[in-house]
Amino acid sequence: MPEARSPEATREEFQGPYCPIEPVSALGTPGPQDALIEAEIVAGRGPDSTLEYQPRPARRALAALRHREFRLYWSGQLVSLVGTWMQVVAQNWLVLELSDSALVLGILTALQFLPILLLSVFGGVLADRLPRRTLLLVTQPASLGLALVLGVLTQTGAVRIGYVMVLALLLGVVNAVDMPTRQAFVVDLVDPTDLPNAIALNSAAFNSARLVGPAIGGVAIGAVGLAGAFYLNGLSFLPAIATLLPLRAGREPAVCPSERIPVLDDLREGLRYVARTPLVRLVILLVALVGTFGLNLAVLVPVLARNTIGVGASGYGYLAAAAGAGSLGAALFLASLARTPSPAVLVAMAGVLGLLEVAAVGVTQFLPALLLLFGIGFAMVFFVTLANTLVQTAAPSPLRGRVMSVYTTVFAGTTPLGSLFAGSLAQALSAGAAFAVCGTICIAAAAVGWILQPTRRLP
Repeated sequence: MPEARSPEATREEFQGPYCPIEPVSALGTPGPQDALIEAEIVAGRGPDSTLEYQPRPARRALAALRHREFRLYWSGQLVSLVGTWMQVVAQNWLVLELSDSALVLGILTALQFLPILLLSVFGGVLADRLPRRTLLLVTQPASLGLALVLGVLTQTGAVRIGYVMVLALLLGVVNAVDMPTRQAFVVDLVDPTDLPNAIALNSAAFNSARLVGPAIGGVAIGAVGLAGAFYLNGLSFLPAIATLLPLRAGREPAVCPSERIPVLDDLREGLRYVARTPLVRLVILLVALVGTFGLNLAVLVPVLARNTIGVGASGYGYLAAAAGAGSLGAALFLASLARTPSPAVLVAMAGVLGLLEVAAVGVTQFLPALLLLFGIGFAMVFFVTLANTLVQTAAPSPLRGRVMSVYTTVFAGTTPLGSLFAGSLAQALSAGAAFAVCGTICIAAAAVGWILQPTRRLP
C-alpha cells in the first residue's frame, strides 16, 4: 500500500499549474469540510494508487437535489431533453421516409457524431478554460436554432437528405462542446460527496425524457406533422436557457487564465492521466467496445419497427419509449443505491446487454419487442451511467473536463463506426440479425474486461 498522505500534501500535489483556491460548495462559501472531502477523494485516486476504486459511503437517494442550483439546472435540462428525444424520433422517421434505407440512416447518425469523435477533446479543454455556464449559454441557443431550421425546411417541403445531413453535422459540432461541458458543469453544482448521486439523477432525467419524448414524438408526428415535432424541440430549449441564467456556479473558468498551459499540453495532460490510471483505462476500453457495437438503437429500432414489425411512426415512438422506460428504471435504481457498484458490475452488465441483443434475432411481433427493448434499455443505461460515474469520481477536479472529454470522445465518437456497421448489417440482413451480431461482440468485450479488471467482486 502507498504511504498515506495528509489532505494538505495531497492538495499541493494536485494543484500543479492550477489556481490555488479552495473548492466552493454548491451550498455557498467554501469551508474546511469541503476542502477535506475533496482532498480525501483525490488522495486515493492518483494514477499510481492502488485505491482507485473504493466503495462510496452511504448516501441519500436524492441527496443532490438539496442543492438549489442543481435543482434548477436539472429541471431545465429535463424539459429540453424531452424535446431532444422527440426530434430523434422525428428525424429518424423523416430520413427513412426520404431514403427508405437503413444504411442512409446509419450514415446520418455517423455524421451527427463524427464531430464529437474529432472535436470533443478540444471541447473538454474549453470546458476547463472558459466559464462552463457561459459555454452552455452559447451551445443551447445554437441547438435551438438548428431545430427551428429543420422544422422550416420540413414544413415548406424543401427538406432533402443532404440538408438533414448538413444540419446533423452542425449539431454534432455544437454537441462536441456541449456534452463535455454539461458533464463537467454538474461537478460545479454539488458537493463532492453528492456527485455520484447527481450523475445518477442526470441520467434519470435523460432517461425520463427518453421514455416520454419518443411517445410524445410519435403522437406529435400524427397530430402536427414532422415539422411540428422539430418546432417543439426548439421551444424545449427555452426552459434550459432560462434556468442557466440565474446560476452562480460556472461563472469562472476551472483553470486560472494566468496559469494556463498550451492547448496541446492541456490535452496531453488529460490523456496521460487516463493512460496511467488502470480503472479509467479499463472503463474507457469497455465504453469503446460496447459504445461501438451495443448502443445502436437509434439506427436499429426504426428499421425494426418499419421493416420487421410493420408499424408506423406512433408504433416506433412506443418502441423507443419502451427502451426509455427500461433506461429510466436503471437510472432510478442506480440513484437509489447507497454505494456505487464496483467495476466488476460494469463488466457484467456489458455481458447482460449483449445477451439481450442476441435475443432480438427472433423478434417479429410488437409486444415481445416492447419487452425486449425495455430490458435492453435497462442494461444499456445501467452500463453507461455506471461507467460515467466511475470516470467522473476518479478524475481530480482540475482535470475533470479533459478526462470527461476523452470519455465523451470514446463514448459518443464511436457512434459513427457503430452506426455504419449496424446500418450496413440491417440493410444487408435484418435489424434482428444486426442486433445479434452486435450483441455477440458485447459479450466478447465483457469477457475481455473480466480478465483485465483488477478485482472481480460483485458487491
